[in-house]
Amino acid sequence: MKRPILALLAVFCVMFTMMPLAFARHKAEPKVDKILYIPHDNRPISDKQTAEVIQKLGYQVVVPPEEMLGDRQNLGNPDALWTWVEQNAPGADAAVISSDSMLYGSLVGSRKHEYSKEEILSRAEKFQTFRKEFPKLPLYVFSSIMRTPRSGEASGHEEPAYYRNYGTDIFRYTVLKDKSEVEGLTRREKKEMAFLERLIPAKSLSDWMGRREKNFAANEKLIELTRDNAFNYLALGRDDNAPYSQTHLESRHLAEAGKDLDATRFQTMAGIDEIGMLMLTRAVNTIRHETPFVYVRYNWGCGEFTIPAYSDEKISASIQSAIAAAGGMQVRSPERADLVLVVNTNPNGKTLEANDRANDGTAREGTKYLADIISEYVEKGYPVGIADIAYANGADNALMEELKTRGLLFKVRAYAGWNTPTNSTGFVLGEGMLAKHMKDTDVDQLLITRYLDDWAYQANVRNIIARQLTWLRGDGVYGSLDTKKEAVADRSARMINRFVEDNFPPFKSLEEIQVSFPWNRMFESDIQHEEHKETHYFTH
Repeated sequence: MKRPILALLAVFCVMFTMMPLAFARHKAEPKVDKILYIPHDNRPISDKQTAEVIQKLGYQVVVPPEEMLGDRQNLGNPDALWTWVEQNAPGADAAVISSDSMLYGSLVGSRKHEYSKEEILSRAEKFQTFRKEFPKLPLYVFSSIMRTPRSGEASGHEEPAYYRNYGTDIFRYTVLKDKSEVEGLTRREKKEMAFLERLIPAKSLSDWMGRREKNFAANEKLIELTRDNAFNYLALGRDDNAPYSQTHLESRHLAEAGKDLDATRFQTMAGIDEIGMLMLTRAVNTIRHETPFVYVRYNWGCGEFTIPAYSDEKISASIQSAIAAAGGMQVRSPERADLVLVVNTNPNGKTLEANDRANDGTAREGTKYLADIISEYVEKGYPVGIADIAYANGADNALMEELKTRGLLFKVRAYAGWNTPTNSTGFVLGEGMLAKHMKDTDVDQLLITRYLDDWAYQANVRNIIARQLTWLRGDGVYGSLDTKKEAVADRSARMINRFVEDNFPPFKSLEEIQVSFPWNRMFESDIQHEEHKETHYFTH
C-alpha cells in the first residue's frame, strides 16, 4: 500500500509546485479591454489619431476598415456598419459610436444623403434592437446637429451644390430666423428676411431645410432612445455654427426635448469632431471607475468669456460641457487636479485664422503672460495641457516659439491647436485626462502628432504651399489637389522635415516623415513618422 500512497503524494506535490506558476502566468496576462469605436468619417483626426490615444493606455480599440467609413466623396455605408458592429460586439467592454455613420454613412453623408426620413428613423430604431441583443455593453453615442456654414466657401464643398451659390444668403436667413424666436426682429430685419426668402431659390431652400428636418427628427429619436435606456450616454454636437444660426435654433429645441435627462446621460454641446475623443475618454474613465479632476486657467482679458469662431457660446461653457462629457469634474484649485488645462485665448476675445498675417511668430499681447503661467505650473509639477485657440485651424506661432525657447514643448502632458477652438479644447481635455496612465514616451509621441499637424503643417507649411500651388505641374487647387497631390505631398514632407530640424529635439522617430492627403485637399493632412524606441527624451 505504501507505493500507491507515495505516488499520490508525489502527484499532490507536483500540483502544488505548479499552482504558483499557473497563477503567475495568469497574472502576467491580464485581460485587455476591448472598445468598439465607429468614428463619423475616416479623417486621421476622427479615426486613427483619436483611437491612438486610447491604444496608448493598452486598450484594444477596434475600428471598422477605413474603406467602410465615409469620406468627402464616398458618403459611407450605414448598413455595412450595422453588420460590422453586430459582428464585433461580442466580448467588447464598451462601444463608442457615431450615429451619423450609422444613420447616414458619415458626417458629410448627414448633409448630402438622399435617404428618406423613414429610412433614417428605421436605422435609429436599430439601436434599441442592438441594446436588447447586448444589454450589458456600455454604449456611448454621439451625433451632430447639422452645421450652418457662413458661406459657400466655408462649406468646403461638403453641402449640396446650391450652397456654393447661396450659402451666405442661407446663413443670413437662418440668423434672422433664430433671432426672431429669441428676441424678435426690427422692421429692417423683417424686410431683409422677406427679401432673402425671394432671393434664395425656393427649391434650394426647401431642400436644405428638409435635410435639416430629417436630422432634427433623428436627433429627437436618439433622445427618446436615451430616455428608454438604449444608451449609457448621448452627446449632440453643434457642428460649425454661430450665436444666431439654424444650428443654434435646433440645439435650443433639442435641449428642451431632453431637459428631463440629466448631464450624466445627455447633453448638447458646441463642436463635433472632438466628441469621439470625449466619449472614448468617458468609456475609459467608466471602466477604471475614475472621475478625473480638471482645473482650467485662461489667458488674461476676455479669457473665459471669449466666444470663439465657429461657436455660439463662451468658451468656458464649452469646456465645462466637455469635462462633463468625458466623465471628469472641474475643480477650483490646481493642487487637486489630474489635469491643469491652460487656454490660450486672445485678450481681446477675437479668434483669427491660423493663416492670418498676424500669426508670424511675433509675441502679442498675452503671449508671454500665458507662457509664464505654463512655466510656473510645470515647475510645480502640475500635469499641464494646452488648448491653443487664439487662432482657429492651426497653432499660435508666438506661443509655440515661447514654449520652444523655454524648453517646455515636451514638459507638458497634452496639446491641441487644430480645426475649430472647441475641437481643440475637447480633444486636449480627453487626451490630457488620460495622460497620467501613459508612459512618458507615449505622451511624447502624442505631442509629436499634434505638433506636426497643428503647428508645423496647419499653421505654417500649409499656408506657404497654398501660395505656391500655381508653380506645380498638373491640375489642381487647394480644395481639390487632383494631379498635383503627389507634388504637394512631397513638398510638404520636405518642408516639415526642415521645420522639425529647426524646432524639435532630435527624436529618431522624426528622421523620416511622409505626408499624404486622404481627402484630396490641403485642409487636412496625414503625417506619418516612425514611433521611436529610445527612452524618454525629457523629464515631465
